[in-house]
Amino acid sequence: MMSLEMSKQRIEELTQEINKHNYNYYVLDNPTISDFEYDKLTKELIDLEERYPELKLPDSPTQRVGGAVLKGFKEVVHKTPKLSLGNVFDENDIRDFDNRVRKALQQDVEYVLELKIDGLTVVLNYEDGLLIQGATRGDGVKGEDVTANLKTVRSIPLSLSEKLTLEVRGEVYMPKKAFEELNERREEMEEPPFANPRNAAAGSIRQLDTKVTAERALDIFVFNLENIEDMALDTHIESLEYMKKICLKVSPHMIICKNADAIIEQCKQWADKRGELPFEIDGLVIKVNSLEQRELLGNTSKSPRWAVAYKFPPERKKTKVKSIEVQVGRTGAITPTAEFEPVRLAGSVISRATLHNEDNIRDKDIRIGDTVIIQKAGDVIPEVVEVVKEDRDGSEVIFEMPKTCPACGSEAVREQGEAATKCVNMSCPAQIRRSLFHFVSRDAMNIDGMGPQIITLLMDKDFIKDASDIYTLKEKAAELIALERMGEKSVANLIDAIEASKQNPLERLIFALGIRMIGQRAAKLLAESFDDIYELADACVERLDSIPEIGEKMAESVVKFFQQTQNRLLINKLSELGVNVKSMKKDIVEKEAFKGKTFVLTGSLESLTRDRAKELIEGFGGKVSSSVSKKTDYVLAGEEAGSKLTKAQELGVAIIDEETFKDWIK
Repeated sequence: MMSLEMSKQRIEELTQEINKHNYNYYVLDNPTISDFEYDKLTKELIDLEERYPELKLPDSPTQRVGGAVLKGFKEVVHKTPKLSLGNVFDENDIRDFDNRVRKALQQDVEYVLELKIDGLTVVLNYEDGLLIQGATRGDGVKGEDVTANLKTVRSIPLSLSEKLTLEVRGEVYMPKKAFEELNERREEMEEPPFANPRNAAAGSIRQLDTKVTAERALDIFVFNLENIEDMALDTHIESLEYMKKICLKVSPHMIICKNADAIIEQCKQWADKRGELPFEIDGLVIKVNSLEQRELLGNTSKSPRWAVAYKFPPERKKTKVKSIEVQVGRTGAITPTAEFEPVRLAGSVISRATLHNEDNIRDKDIRIGDTVIIQKAGDVIPEVVEVVKEDRDGSEVIFEMPKTCPACGSEAVREQGEAATKCVNMSCPAQIRRSLFHFVSRDAMNIDGMGPQIITLLMDKDFIKDASDIYTLKEKAAELIALERMGEKSVANLIDAIEASKQNPLERLIFALGIRMIGQRAAKLLAESFDDIYELADACVERLDSIPEIGEKMAESVVKFFQQTQNRLLINKLSELGVNVKSMKKDIVEKEAFKGKTFVLTGSLESLTRDRAKELIEGFGGKVSSSVSKKTDYVLAGEEAGSKLTKAQELGVAIIDEETFKDWIK
């Protein structure tokens, strides 16, 4: 067995060697050893670190595999504001930008064009060459500390080739191939696929389980040296070359342009060949190259005057309408959906898109068998733009909305003045299923662990028929454990989430009921205006219409909802099962415990989410601020409280823990 000194030396050698191989493979794309040899070196290092954990180095490559489960993300205040870029969309916008720059400088200008990677912006901080912190951009002033997750991204160096203290900004992304493989795995496990690589990358970086992040095959391009004034550099291109030199991964696609015409030509070229890249881009970033000129141009409060982002017009693709299917929503609306021959569009494979209603289909003359042009509205939601009528061969079939509900067979009716065709059966299983999806959702009753698949399973097995049945599941725990995909731990967690939801404020229940035209804001206003759900249910149109922001149509919708016998019965059952139906605000504002008091929340609370704590504070008449100042009355501090706690101590602000807070609100 090696001595301690020999083990220390070998750990240093292995750490340096493996980090070098990681750089060759993940940054230079030029591996110099086989996978087998690499795995042997890694295993040797893991074994030594397990034997001598005190010898593990800060830049050990074994951190790449993840494994830590985080309690939450600490807030990070950026050293300097991370401004966002203004957008330009066409030739005129580009020329306007160029004219503004030249007019302000009164001298020649050179631009650098970079690919606008479609991912998540992060800020990396290195101290003496070691990665000490990685954070999301957030709102530009504050982000989240995601260091542990970023350390699993193999193209992010844990140590630089020089012992420098610097800050850089980059874009974490998921390559197209990795995205497709991830969605294939999710579909195999009956999990919903990610909409696009950008969402997948952002979701992966914000995972609390670092092992999950490590499995996601993320990559990065670093695009900006933030503390550039500390370096003897004259241009942005020089800063990119410098970052490459110290082992940071920089995009290979950098183009110098002398004028607007050259920029426009590059924008056209890249719009055409963006699909050839192994990663998604949604435009080009145009930057003044000279750092001195940047200084002269300066910034607005939101964005630099020396850079803009050119956004590509929505990508459009041709595909064929294989069929038009219909789905029944929670309000009974029957929505037609086009099923396409799958086509890759703006970062994901599209095989279907909503056609909204009968009028939309007729206006665009969409038929089964048609060749159509599709795009993503806002680069997110697939939609049919137009039909390629010249491609018709006569075999296309005109679509007719069904006369009966496809889920229950009841009559399907389109009322005068309405765009939607609806099922008239309030007991339609499809409507109930959709209404339950909404009832348990995050912004409604927030029952974690009860997703669409679990609801469908419980409905199919006759455990639940309406929302009240959810609150009887505790009595059937043993039966639930026997179901496929459930298990003892998942059932226990589900029961805990159901029980916790009973204490939700009234506004969540009102929103969860799915009353037509009543969103979160309206639900909050209604909860503040009545003592309980029964007083709301008995209210007339005139009383409801008198509430600010509640209009006549909304008032009529509320009255109509509570006139339905089954809805009244549902409320009674929910109340009997322990679900809160009282207005917390009305009850506790009388105590005025927190009236005129300002709270700041920091750290992780054990039994309350931040949203719940905020609801309670506001319910008692207080308000919640995001920053500590002399005007702050109390700081509610949980575990791993950060800079807000420190500032509160410096200012002498009263600090309370979760137990004290819970005692106050009893």
